[in-house]
Amino acid sequence: MSISKKAHSTLNLVNNDLLETPDKKPTNHHAIKSNKQEESAIKEPMVVDVSTYNHPPNLQKLIPVSHIFGAYKRVKNVITRTPTQKSMKLSEYFGANVYIKREDLQIVRSYKLRGAYNKIISIPESERHRTVFCSSAGNHAQGVAYVCNLLKINCVIYMPTNTPSIKFNAVKSWGKQYVQIELVGDTFDESFKASKERCNNENGIYVHAFDDEKIVEGQGTIAVEILEDIPEDQIDFVFFPVGGGGCGAGISSYFKQVHPETILIGVEPEGSPSMYEAIKQQKVVELETINTFVDGAAIKKSGAIPFEILNSVLKDIILIPEGHVCTTMMKLFNEEGILVEPAGALAIAALDRFKDEIRGKTVVCLISGSNNDLGRMTDIRMLSEIQQGLQYYMFVNFFQKPGALKQFIIQCLGPTDEITNLEYTRKNNREKGPALVGVKVKKPQDFEAIKNKMEELKITHRILQPNQEIFKMLL
Repeated sequence: MSISKKAHSTLNLVNNDLLETPDKKPTNHHAIKSNKQEESAIKEPMVVDVSTYNHPPNLQKLIPVSHIFGAYKRVKNVITRTPTQKSMKLSEYFGANVYIKREDLQIVRSYKLRGAYNKIISIPESERHRTVFCSSAGNHAQGVAYVCNLLKINCVIYMPTNTPSIKFNAVKSWGKQYVQIELVGDTFDESFKASKERCNNENGIYVHAFDDEKIVEGQGTIAVEILEDIPEDQIDFVFFPVGGGGCGAGISSYFKQVHPETILIGVEPEGSPSMYEAIKQQKVVELETINTFVDGAAIKKSGAIPFEILNSVLKDIILIPEGHVCTTMMKLFNEEGILVEPAGALAIAALDRFKDEIRGKTVVCLISGSNNDLGRMTDIRMLSEIQQGLQYYMFVNFFQKPGALKQFIIQCLGPTDEITNLEYTRKNNREKGPALVGVKVKKPQDFEAIKNKMEELKITHRILQPNQEIFKMLL
């Protein structure tokens, strides 16, 4: 049994009030959870039916097909022509023809190269002496770095301080001597503000990650390839991840004009619902706080250009819990041998919610990237098990008497239950004291038996949920 130093420090933040006031509910930036939700690890995705706002679709908001195809002619000799593969396992599981567009196989291991090249190659020769600036959580930065090295243009790239090392090192590798990296802020949005200010002060050229028509045109070339790869079938659904919205806006613009029957579904992480909230409120909004775990889609404020497009043509936008994203990542690796980053799993993670609608249909899911740090796999596995109801972390208020911990282990845990974490210090001057306990069970209902036993023994507890601030101490 072990606990990290960060988890150990959580006990310093806990008191009896936290444990003994079950009516006190944690909040996040966009919802208040009920007691029932607080106790349940398995959460259902939330969906907004965008078509209630955009009927009929406003096609004037879209990027013209000629612009996207023009971008395709510019980028096709620079990018990798990634495959659109039929997944036999996903097709069998959902009773549908499920294809995956493999942008994880792109040169920089994400689709971002498309938009970056289309934007930067459009800079006139006479202006290329100016420094290019951008901000990115990683994938856009790699695309910009690759293009600036290719075209011999100097650039300064701002990245959040929590950027995975694999992405930071890749940016340096792709950009070589043409790239300078600045680590600023905890989120993309903080990094963006700093980079934009410096760009303005130094008369640079800004290459936005998503809120730029040239970027959207470049990302839209994904749709050109999808329709070339599956010409013989009616494509009924396309699922794509949404962060700032540039990729989805490009794909949607092309499909809605060339293949208007296709239903378009945007997918966001639950902890970063910037486009979801923008569509609900019918305006671009800036969230106060976000969960940055799905770093490739963790945006406080979606792009204005993508919002106008997606708000015009999407059928639905769905929020996927981070734990379900992790479960999808694990399944993709174990069953398909595909290693993706969290944002790269979003589109496929949404299929469970639409299993009835897609049965017998042809579906395309975009795997947007694979720049994942293997050092995160322990956290990914943990969040996946929490989402499935197989792993629980809780503060347990033990009576401060000899044998209290032994009683919990012997009388509350079943023969297949396992303690994965334990931090407990006995306090002789108090009637009760908190312990941080991690428990793994074979099936979700086993934990109900543990809770019932604890209730019989009058042992109070508080389950920790991934959306709580204190839970971050475990990651």
